[in-house]
Amino acid sequence: MVVLCAVALTIGYGISLSRRSSPVAAQAASPRPIDLTSLLRTPVVVFRSSERGPSYGEVSVAKLNDLNAPRVVTNLQCDRVDMVATVGLCLAASPGIYTSYKAFTFSPDMQVRHGFNIVGIPSRARLSPDGRLAAVTTFVSGHSYASAGFSTATTLYDVSAGREIGNLESFTVTRDGKEIHPTDANFWGVTFDHDDDRLYATLSTGGQTYLVVGSIRTRTLRALTTNVECPSLSPDGTRIAFKKRAQGSLVQWRLTVLDLATMRETPLAETRSVDDQAAWFDQNTVAYGLPRTSDQDSVINDVWGVAADGSGAPRVLVAQAWSPAFVQTGISG
Repeated sequence: MVVLCAVALTIGYGISLSRRSSPVAAQAASPRPIDLTSLLRTPVVVFRSSERGPSYGEVSVAKLNDLNAPRVVTNLQCDRVDMVATVGLCLAASPGIYTSYKAFTFSPDMQVRHGFNIVGIPSRARLSPDGRLAAVTTFVSGHSYASAGFSTATTLYDVSAGREIGNLESFTVTRDGKEIHPTDANFWGVTFDHDDDRLYATLSTGGQTYLVVGSIRTRTLRALTTNVECPSLSPDGTRIAFKKRAQGSLVQWRLTVLDLATMRETPLAETRSVDDQAAWFDQNTVAYGLPRTSDQDSVINDVWGVAADGSGAPRVLVAQAWSPAFVQTGISG
């Protein structure tokens, strides 16, 4: 199997390597006797551990005000994880004769709440700011955003009701004021606004990618601009961080921020290719994952941060980590 996601700098390292390490549970086992109460009341980062050893692939928690302090490791195994103050979202593999995959939500005390059946290899996972909605993207063929033959499925879920809302392919799409019906449409990288209705995502059709904005209530999507992949809405809802494909390249992406009011793009100071859906550390910093190139098999990933205005230089925010979710207000039980 080719590496999941794009060639070398890809989320697939974590997914494919999780199959080579300890088995990944699609549901949580009996929780370890860990008291997270005091920790979760403070701002935290929740992430997938990429540290070699027994914690590899497990959801971990660290204080935002002391990222170098010892982290707390839970027993949840996830390929992708997201979390807000009230709920978490996990995409995981269940090895067997045939590997299957599941998405499930979990509570602040790391107990599984509700499972959703998914088809394909986990790629992206996002919750709305209040945790009422979830979006899951999987590869149903191709395994890579750089592959000409890749195909994705992106499904929305009502977390509070425990039901599926639908696949984005069932939404009505318009471009330049006209309704389109592309037979080659692929959607991925959903990010939600604060109103539990508006969302942004990537649409690929005809060899071009588009940033689309949509309404869940009306089940519509509208193309805004081109060459935007894996959008991530800023906490104040004014900017989109995304990966922009380098001209003439299938496997190189540049982190960029789009101002939604002016549609002005700002390339960020990270010049390495980033194949990840960025997360916002705060209003001024964009976070993302990269594998350590010094490791031949790139088992270890680090979460980096860079200024959202294009200034400064990248720095490691969380070492030996992947798929971060920054909960600035603390988590409520």
